[in-house]
Amino acid sequence: MLTVEALEAAYGESRILFGIDLEVRDGEVVTLLGRNGMGKTTTVKSIFGMLKPRGGRVSVGGRDLTGAEPHQVAHAGLGLVPEGRQIFPTLSVEENLRATARAGKWDLSRIYALFPRLAERRRNMGNQLSGGEQQMLAIGRALMTNPRLVVLDEATEGLAPLIRADIWACLRQLKDEGEAILVIDKNVDALTKFADRHVVIEKGRVVWTGTTKDILATPEVKDRFLHV
Repeated sequence: MLTVEALEAAYGESRILFGIDLEVRDGEVVTLLGRNGMGKTTTVKSIFGMLKPRGGRVSVGGRDLTGAEPHQVAHAGLGLVPEGRQIFPTLSVEENLRATARAGKWDLSRIYALFPRLAERRRNMGNQLSGGEQQMLAIGRALMTNPRLVVLDEATEGLAPLIRADIWACLRQLKDEGEAILVIDKNVDALTKFADRHVVIEKGRVVWTGTTKDILATPEVKDRFLHV
């Protein structure tokens, strides 16, 4: 589904990524973990063409998309829930969902079934929603593109515990329905309840990879690379 090989990236002369490798297979949930400032969002930007890689390769379904424009990456089947949500504040919930929609199994009725709160507020403007509702809307908007892979950057950052639980329940449901997901978040304990594999990065390098069983069996990974 998604293959990232030896990915390198920089902002000007400042190198950020030093040979990142990761992959997400069909129907698989993979996490990208690490402390703040270690290169997680830079990896996402490089995958989606918002930052042109300095080296390496990004491919989707075997198609080389290294350095492609963001709209080309989206058309290839990647849907992004960006850090900070970035919904359209002056469009209604329903207009946000329709704005980038493509035909497929995910339509308004399925999004409203997944997030009943959005159905209740479908006529509200984006800037009238709570942070949790905005995150639901950002996930719904990504699903409305009917992607082959959903990427969530900081999936529950800044959200109240009850809303976080709603988001985790949503991701578990998406996994049960066979969606492929790459999720970036700091809540390792929640992620290990449904993710298949984990990739840990430190200072722009992959320092550990393994299954959920592996990470649960090696608590030193959390202590060394994930605790603030």
